Parts: sequence; C-alpha cells; structure tokens
Amino acid sequence: MIETSTLTRERADLLEALAKHRFFLRHTVRDLTDEQAAQRTTVSGLCLGGLVKHVASVERGWADFIVDGPAEMPRWDDAVALDNHAAGFQMLPGETLAGLLAAYDEVAQRTDELVRTLPDLDSDHPLPEAPWFEPGARWSARRVLLHVVGETAQHAGHADIIREALDGAKSMG
Repeated sequence: MIETSTLTRERADLLEALAKHRFFLRHTVRDLTDEQAAQRTTVSGLCLGGLVKHVASVERGWADFIVDGPAEMPRWDDAVALDNHAAGFQMLPGETLAGLLAAYDEVAQRTDELVRTLPDLDSDHPLPEAPWFEPGARWSARRVLLHVVGETAQHAGHADIIREALDGAKSMG
C-alpha cells in the first residue's frame, strides 16, 4: 500500500500505477528457475528474465533523464548502443533471475523516491535525438513517469504471453 498522507493525489496515483504494473511483471516470473527465465517460448527473441532486465534498464534510464536530462542517454546511431540495447532483452551467462529482480527493486526504489521528492513534476528536458521523437520535443518528469508506467505495462503483457507458452501459468485468471 502506498502512503498517501503526505503526497499529492497525482504523486500517489503515479506510485500506485507503477507498483501495480511492476507487481504484474514480477508475479509473472514467480517460481521460475534461471533456465526457465532465460528460455524463449515464442517466435520473438524475448525471454522473461530479459524482460525484467529491459524494464529495469529503461526505468533507470528515464529516471536518470528526469534528474540529468538527455546527456547520458544512448545515441541511437551508435552501433555499440544498439548492441547493448539488444543484449538488454536477454539473460546473459552469469545472470540470475534473482539478481535481475534485485536490480529491478533498486531501480524501483529510486524512481519511487523521485516521485515523492521531485520539486516539480512539470520540470522538463529536451528529448535526445532519435527517429521516434519529434525534433525539439521536451518531456516533463510527469510525462516520463507516464511513459515508464506504459512501458512496464506493455512488457508485463509480453511476459504473460511468454509465461503461458512456457508452462501454462497466467498472471491473471
């Protein structure tokens, strides 16, 4: 349960939405071995551990953007950045589901603290140059947090499909 007594309704709603979709992603990977978490079960290259890793990385990157702006975000015309992005969807040798979930928890705690303490959700930064962003666009902290909620929800849905194909388990129903 989110403590709302000292938060605005908007901040409490953001925290609740983040918690809800994080829960669904985490619930989908419950009781899996590392081998199961790394297994591809559909025609896509996605696996459950890789989705947890990706969502944590995306949330970390956008939290960094809220604090520091676009300076540290990867350049999408850089081959190394593209390779790192692709590897971010995979469980690599030596990675464990427990380790990926622990890293995700740390990212979530940092993001939640930002939601609680940012002086102004309207503060914004220019988006980095990328083919999918309108040139010159800016995103507020609020807009970034809404994007993280959407990203988490979307990948929780992907995870549900992968898990059902793996062993029939469903996140809901």
